[in-house]
Amino acid sequence: MESSTDKSIWLLFIAGDINAFATLFKLYYSPLHNYGLKISNNTVLTEDCLQSFFVYLYENRLKLGNVNHVKSYLFVSFRRALLKILKREKKFTSYEQIFENSKSFEFSIEELLIQQEFTKIKTTTLTKLLNSLTVREREAVYLKYYSNLKINEIAEVMSISYQSVLNTLQKAFTKLRNLVESHEIKQAFNLN
Repeated sequence: MESSTDKSIWLLFIAGDINAFATLFKLYYSPLHNYGLKISNNTVLTEDCLQSFFVYLYENRLKLGNVNHVKSYLFVSFRRALLKILKREKKFTSYEQIFENSKSFEFSIEELLIQQEFTKIKTTTLTKLLNSLTVREREAVYLKYYSNLKINEIAEVMSISYQSVLNTLQKAFTKLRNLVESHEIKQAFNLN
């Protein structure tokens, strides 16, 4: 359940409170920036888009109204804005091509070190395992476990059904489980 604080901040923001806007910016800039980098693999483009996104939010706050889930709303809206720019710049015919032709949505060792306390070899191995997933599976895992979004919020962000998110996560974990059970991975984790 989303905190009532986020909703309160959002209501103050749409009412024109500049401090509420600054709070939203501080709370969500970094998570949106990290997510944008996963999609675009381009720091300048991501930062430009994110700045424009927050300017757009502020300028159009009166039209936005109340939202049920502030965090997922911001992720969905920012993702759309970033994909729109990527589509325009690279002249892709579909949003799916942006992801399929890109290896940018990959996990880095640094993210895993922040989220979990693994030894270097275990972190490197886990990174390789996660990066062996499809782009869609990596995005779903990232949104679920590194951005702490709920399944319905992930469905909204990724523009897929609730069941598709569940299926995608299940496929990802089945693949990961099979890899972990393999002899090579057992050795890396010293599980013999």
